[in-house]
Amino acid sequence: MTTETDAKRVIANLRELARKTSTPEGAQRVAWGPVWREARTWFKAKIAELGLETKQDAAGNLWVTLPGESSRSILMGSHIDCVPNGGWLDGCFGVVAGIEALRRYSKGKKPPVTLRLVDWADEEGARFGRSLFGSSAASGTLALKDVENLQDRQGIKLVDALAENGVELSVVLEAKKALKSIDARAYLELHIEQGPVLESLGKPTGVVIGTFGVERHMIRFTGQAAHSGSTPIPMRRDAFLAAAQTALACRDIGLRHSKPGAGVVCTVGVVNVEPKIVTAVPGVCEISLDQRALDASVLAAMNREAREASERFAKENGVSVEWKHLWHIEPRPFDPKLLALCEEAVREETGEATRLPSGPLHDAAEMVPLMPVVMMFSSSSRGLSHCKEEDTPDSHLETTIRSFQRLVDKTVSYVAQVK
Repeated sequence: MTTETDAKRVIANLRELARKTSTPEGAQRVAWGPVWREARTWFKAKIAELGLETKQDAAGNLWVTLPGESSRSILMGSHIDCVPNGGWLDGCFGVVAGIEALRRYSKGKKPPVTLRLVDWADEEGARFGRSLFGSSAASGTLALKDVENLQDRQGIKLVDALAENGVELSVVLEAKKALKSIDARAYLELHIEQGPVLESLGKPTGVVIGTFGVERHMIRFTGQAAHSGSTPIPMRRDAFLAAAQTALACRDIGLRHSKPGAGVVCTVGVVNVEPKIVTAVPGVCEISLDQRALDASVLAAMNREAREASERFAKENGVSVEWKHLWHIEPRPFDPKLLALCEEAVREETGEATRLPSGPLHDAAEMVPLMPVVMMFSSSSRGLSHCKEEDTPDSHLETTIRSFQRLVDKTVSYVAQVK
């Protein structure tokens, strides 16, 4: 028999980690740095209290294994690293809740299946710009050529930062062999929502149906710089106006494709104009476009409509337009059986189960092609994350922690029964 869940212990551990790794500006557990290493030392100590050991793989991911009667494994994963001046819950919430699951099963008889907890290395990509580093190495999607020359703002090379942490870039993909060898049958991840949906609904806990696919581009409009005082508006080739009209159109495209429970998002986060003079009509304007959706066909339609809008407004303003592809990841819907178990767990704890997609990416997205996956969210106060104001009421955290432990138990029973 497993012991009861101690949700308050999980929260106390989270606050202890925050005290050790935060400044008044927020959490400082940026991957590959000294505070991150301190956080991992704390994690190893908590694992040692359970009589278990940690093992680092070739990509820097930190693994804990509780052997069961079967080699079939259930993985629980998240990340201890955070963005600079980040929050006290982002990422580490799932890791610390995973410790509680291991504690419960280590106190009883040997579990019917093997339980594994992984702290993925550098989920955020905050220092070198490559998110999901450890999990993508383990899944095999990391391309070494894309990261071998990365540097941080101080000019430190990624390869050197990795070496400082016992990781050799040339062999990080060996983490894939390690993952394939453990007979993983399910992956569970707990996280805060990082958005306002659950709080707006008054719900402490949500069932995540999948992670959004992403299309990310830079769009460059080229017209003609001209004097703002002497050039009549109808005769201008204003690159900024074409970009602004496109940005507004992309917002409308997102709203048009949104559906309850599976909304989409479009964001223009970068705007650069040239010559950037108050007395000059902008001759060049470049904007970023980030489009996300859970449905691949919807994402493709949004992208197509955005291109059509940019070409229409470029023509209307007498400018040219050019698109540069930055990044793409397909939508990653989660496993139907695990979703059903997750809904049962949340419903048993709260009386209902709210379903929602994840706009932010998570390590879970890298696991979807490899095994059944599901995520569970806790609400986020004011929808804030990646900042020191990030928070969730203790009552919501406790409810979600208990729900997650129920999910672990249900998944253990399910994997033990499936041949």
